[in-house]
Amino acid sequence: MNIFKTSILTAIATMARLLSGFIVMKLVAVLSGPQGVAQLGQFMSLTALLVVFAGGGVGPGVVKYLAEYKGDNARVATLLKAAFSFTLIASLSMCVLVLLFSRTIAAWLLESQEFQWLIVVLAIAQIFVAMHNLVIATVNGMMDVRRLALIHVFGALIGVVLPAVLGYFYQLNGVLLAFVLAQAALLLISFLAYKRSSYFAWSNLGWSIDRDNFSRLARFSLMTLTSALMAPIVQIAVRNYLAGEFSWEEVGYWQAVSKVSEAYLLFITMAISVYYLPKLSALTERQAFTDEIRKGFVVLMPLVAFSALVIFWCRELVTKILFSDDFQGALYLYAPQLVGDVVKVAAFLLSYVMLAKAMTRVFFLSEIFFGLTYLGWVVVLTQYFGLIGSMYAFIVNYVIYFIFSAIVASRYITKM
Repeated sequence: MNIFKTSILTAIATMARLLSGFIVMKLVAVLSGPQGVAQLGQFMSLTALLVVFAGGGVGPGVVKYLAEYKGDNARVATLLKAAFSFTLIASLSMCVLVLLFSRTIAAWLLESQEFQWLIVVLAIAQIFVAMHNLVIATVNGMMDVRRLALIHVFGALIGVVLPAVLGYFYQLNGVLLAFVLAQAALLLISFLAYKRSSYFAWSNLGWSIDRDNFSRLARFSLMTLTSALMAPIVQIAVRNYLAGEFSWEEVGYWQAVSKVSEAYLLFITMAISVYYLPKLSALTERQAFTDEIRKGFVVLMPLVAFSALVIFWCRELVTKILFSDDFQGALYLYAPQLVGDVVKVAAFLLSYVMLAKAMTRVFFLSEIFFGLTYLGWVVVLTQYFGLIGSMYAFIVNYVIYFIFSAIVASRYITKM
């Protein structure tokens, strides 16, 4: 499987996920109006956070080491047992924690203790989500992209059908419940697909607290959770700063353009994560390693540049379809944002060397450092250029991150 075929399959899977999310959001908008959409948004944010934290975030570690150990059945079995144990311990701990604070979470997130029952359901459901994440990581680590795409497509189908059925009978409560149940039901789909694979073995699901594998997985857990926490924290800080300096209306413009970028870049970043992490993890020869990175630039950079141009040319139509005519004031922000997107993808292609080769300390410190520098650049550049300065900050930060990632990657390749 090459990067081009992987990109096509992941694009299909990503489209299914985006379409599923859009349909659910539209359904809530029709059933409950703006308040319902706001509550769904809050609940989706909590769910997304728990999905990352479920199982301790060891997915990338499982992908990396499975790709590295492929062919060595004994090491694969030991790793998967340790990953299963790690995931179960982490998800059960998370379940207890959320159950203890379910009333507080409901009051803080949804401004009503009426939804405490939903938080309780979510606490239990995230155990199944954690196991689903482990299965997905296993399939990805085996570089079985077709099976991975199939799981995502059928998962998206469940993500539409359940909210539609329960929403019809129970309105907003039904949609919110279905959203949780759909996340848990993904385990059924992913496990059935995994069970039909040639690399499935019941013995790989046993209990094993292996110190070496636990240590390796814990390093990836740290990297995953750092990324998961830094991104929303920095976004909240930037959003609050911009609101204080300008207005919530202008923050809305910034948010709208950022969301458009997130949506179309999801196609690219998913292809990178699905293909590059296992591929780079498995390669140990310098020439093959550099050839793979070069191939990624040749295939993906023209694709992201073309996508950015299309979004820029159609920015008015895209904004009108996704948002409304009230967002026309955001159009001037697209150009610098899209330039930053191209630099961001180039940086990601190189930064995956840190993940693939388990450079925990470098990755951890760089995530914190560049999160803080982005906020700093926003403060400095908006003072000179106004709101568009926040987009310039995005470019500057990723240019520096690209240079940093290039240095880290080149040093690693030199030592190979």
